Amino acid sequence: MTVPSISLNDGTSIPQLGLGTWPLDDAEVSDVIQTAAGLGYRHIDTAAKYRNERGVGAGIAATGLARDDLFVTTKLDGAFQGDDRAIAGLEGSLDRLGLDHVDLLLIHWPLPARGEFVSTWRTFIELRDRGLTRSIGVSNFKPDHLSTLIAETGVVPAVNQIQLNPFVDRAEERAANATHGIVTESWSPIGGDGASVLESPVVLDIAAATGKTPGQVVLRWHVQQGLVAIPKSRTASRLADNIAIFDFELTDAQLASISGLAQSGLGVDSDVMGH
Repeated sequence: MTVPSISLNDGTSIPQLGLGTWPLDDAEVSDVIQTAAGLGYRHIDTAAKYRNERGVGAGIAATGLARDDLFVTTKLDGAFQGDDRAIAGLEGSLDRLGLDHVDLLLIHWPLPARGEFVSTWRTFIELRDRGLTRSIGVSNFKPDHLSTLIAETGVVPAVNQIQLNPFVDRAEERAANATHGIVTESWSPIGGDGASVLESPVVLDIAAATGKTPGQVVLRWHVQQGLVAIPKSRTASRLADNIAIFDFELTDAQLASISGLAQSGLGVDSDVMGH
């Protein structure tokens, strides 16, 4: 299975489906990465806060894949915001991962009350220029956070990774990302543990009509709209299902009916949440 890639605004590209690794520990994540790589996954998403980067690195090494065949993302949380703290933060992540660079480095949360995400972004720009990461982006940033970042630095993030699923559709955030040429990446793409989204009658009906699982239908909804999705699973069968979404298409009516599941008031508020 080959996962298609989409272009980023800095000239690089990102596989449209990846492997989320929260909340796997070092031992679990190493095994899962090896299984996932065997199924065709080439995009792995981790974070310093997940405390599993050593396991991610061990899993990557055990796949035997060439470094350039993998797209690796990590994120730096609030402990590494401000001044030049992100330099030591990324160096620590690279040491744990056993890599000389990552493909994408994200500010994990904006933490606007601290007022440090712009200075942190300036450090990210330096880290990119030093070759320690190929691309830089953000996570959980709202449109006003993005506007501030871009106005202050002139450098547009390549990616904004946000909580996004049919119930939490983030229409405003997606529109702002698109305006700036930022790729939207969906964390928790089937929604929490997935049960409520996957049990929606709309999703179940489309699954029956397409001969696909509810999870495959929801993930197809993401990728068919040009989003990047990073579902997570420990089980080989679910990992196989999650990547088997590139051999069918949803109709415009099916896409619209899934989008119609959006509910107001759901999802994290990154003005007040984060770490």
